[in-house]
Amino acid sequence: MNFILLVGIIILAGFLGKKLSNWIKLPGVTGYLIIGVLLGQSLLNLINPQFLAKTGFITDIVLGIVGFIIGSQLVFRKFRRIGKGIFIMMLTESLGAFLLVSITIFILTRRIELALLLGAIAPASAPAGTIAVLQEYRARGTLTNSLLAIVGLDDGLGIMIYVFMATIIKASVFSAESISFLNIFLVPIYHILLAIVIGGCAGILLPYILRKVHTREETMIIVFGFIFLFTGISNFLNISLILVNLSMGIAAANFYPLLHRRVSRIFDETVPIIYIVFFVLAGAHLNIKLLPAMGLIGLIYIVSRSSGLIGGASLGASISKAPRKLRKYLGLGLLSQAGVAIGLSLLIIREFSIYGEAGKELGTIIVTTIAATTIFFEIIGPIATKFAITKAGETRRK
Repeated sequence: MNFILLVGIIILAGFLGKKLSNWIKLPGVTGYLIIGVLLGQSLLNLINPQFLAKTGFITDIVLGIVGFIIGSQLVFRKFRRIGKGIFIMMLTESLGAFLLVSITIFILTRRIELALLLGAIAPASAPAGTIAVLQEYRARGTLTNSLLAIVGLDDGLGIMIYVFMATIIKASVFSAESISFLNIFLVPIYHILLAIVIGGCAGILLPYILRKVHTREETMIIVFGFIFLFTGISNFLNISLILVNLSMGIAAANFYPLLHRRVSRIFDETVPIIYIVFFVLAGAHLNIKLLPAMGLIGLIYIVSRSSGLIGGASLGASISKAPRKLRKYLGLGLLSQAGVAIGLSLLIIREFSIYGEAGKELGTIIVTTIAATTIFFEIIGPIATKFAITKAGETRRK
């Protein structure tokens, strides 16, 4: 089918899927994914593997935007206000999810690369879903403030965990070179530091240019130009594009405090159409024929990720001597998972398909597992968040 015609179908069908999803009180991303499944190789096959291979650049663009948006919200002066307890809870819940998923998946499959990559994706949350619930019920209080801080931070930590694990696996599992300390540790550290330095330098330069422009149109051109430019540079240098853009967003936000205010409306108006295409294509990657075989992996992923987040958050709250309601309910507000997790799973397909059938098979298993479990977490996550803030007595909606 004509490429442009199919993109038009994807946009309109995705919009319809969102409306139907909202009508039955489900998040819009669930509708996008379902439309992707309907149009993809599992059913109608309008979006076939050949078409998906041509649209990989869309994944890169969206991940670059997502990384920049997350980074632009991480302002250091806010960190001082929220206190070290937030960082302890973020570390324990993220590492809890990573370790528990990695261990249980390895016990089940005996495949270290599959276990570590799924474990690396596990800490990623969906800030939009959590924040939407907090706003809907006008939540106020300690638990609400903690959730708002953590859902913006743990995606950044999750991205760093993923970059490290992916580089280790490439060097130790898929590389023809002999395994060495250099391959397993120094190469990942070099790639991470290079991405941070490049992104940081770009983030220092960006505010200088933005101070010279004044209209929204000019701001949009400069910001998107930087994201596209440094996403391309990341691909050229074979470093993490999402970490580069995350670092750029962090540096820009801290050197230019007005950044978030200037770009938030731009992203609100321009990104939704890109998100529709992105999530529909993510759903199209889902091969429902593999679901019976993936069922146990998916079930283990759901249980171990949920347990790791809830148990890790509770442990961190106990260590930091946080209020009792944080120990009991914080983890329940972190279960939502969508954009970053799906993006990382699609990135695995792009990064590991160059290693032949083994790399493609690894990517297919991961994207199928994540796409399927995301639907579960996008349904149960907002429900769990509502339960948590209600039990904590922080809802104000009558």
